[in-house]
Amino acid sequence: MSMSSHINELQKKHAELSDKVEHFQRKPGVNTLDIAALKKQKLILKEEITRLSS
Repeated sequence: MSMSSHINELQKKHAELSDKVEHFQRKPGVNTLDIAALKKQKLILKEEITRLSS
């Protein structure tokens, strides 16, 4: 897998997590810890994308 395709995969996963976070934030009664865990995963992916892009 080339570096650019790996970065693209990470960006897709990041976008999917963004959609999940948005979806869960709109649902009443969703555990805020679950949302926080998704946001943490998103941040880890974003940091990895930034590191690999530099």
